[in-house]
Amino acid sequence: MTRRAVIRGAGHYLPERVVENAEFEKTLDTSDEWIRARTGIERRHFAAEGQTTSELAARAARAALADAGMAASEIDAVIVATSTADLTFPSVATMVQDKLGMTTGFAYDVQAVCAGFVYALANANAQILSGQADRVLVIGAETFSRILDFSDRTTCVLFGDGAGAVVLEAAEGAGDSDDRGILAVDLHSDGRYRDLLYVDGGVSTGTTGHLRMQGREVFRHAVEKLAATAHAALDKAGLTGADVDWIVPHQANLRIIKATAQRMQVPMERVVVTVQDHGNTSAASIPLALSVARERGQIRTGDLIVTEAIGGGLAWGAVVLRW
Repeated sequence: MTRRAVIRGAGHYLPERVVENAEFEKTLDTSDEWIRARTGIERRHFAAEGQTTSELAARAARAALADAGMAASEIDAVIVATSTADLTFPSVATMVQDKLGMTTGFAYDVQAVCAGFVYALANANAQILSGQADRVLVIGAETFSRILDFSDRTTCVLFGDGAGAVVLEAAEGAGDSDDRGILAVDLHSDGRYRDLLYVDGGVSTGTTGHLRMQGREVFRHAVEKLAATAHAALDKAGLTGADVDWIVPHQANLRIIKATAQRMQVPMERVVVTVQDHGNTSAASIPLALSVARERGQIRTGDLIVTEAIGGGLAWGAVVLRW
């Protein structure tokens, strides 16, 4: 028998404020048509004043725990993927731990920008396979609206706030690709490309800073690297694109999503798309999409899923799992 990390529940939370594309027309030389045509985004959610990443994360965590039928006291570890932590330290994960009333276990953050949730899943999988934990709460949460330059029409229209979470639990499998749970992980990074997508603030500057991006270059790397990492993860699991029930990609840009699916030879009917309603929520986008797809009735028990993402660093990767 083989120890596997199986998803038992999923949940998400979106801030109440919905920002339609038309709202940007008031202050920028842009339009709803321009934004839709280039990104597929129609609207996004922004956190309210004073609403923190840890609050969004805790709300998504509670939803995932309810879906799993578990209490917070049953969780051994909390891993939060985020680039927009409430404070420099402590971690958002420890704040979530407190908000959930957990006084045992351990908690930490993972920072790989938009690839953060994939990295966090890989971490949680390793914790479970090693026997360090039996149940892990994995969360992606962001308040990117706090680091946007609202005078830059090429970036500020792309991002939104939100949180998604899953509960992973150890289970025994046969050790083949029919098992439920995480079947394969593929991770990469290349710091040579760090200037393509970054925030120009931090401890070294004494400011929070704003997001900066070379959009065309990021697009080129995204299409190439996302398809490659997805294929690599499938190869590790002994599977192919034909076996995939759903691709649940990082929701950055509809054109990237379509191009990646085409390279993987997977029809768009088997791709979960939420970017039109959420924008790019960075590390939150994949768990948000997983939870929404479950609510829609798209993802069902036994479905084979590929998740893939790329973000600043550049950092990218993919996870193959069976729900």
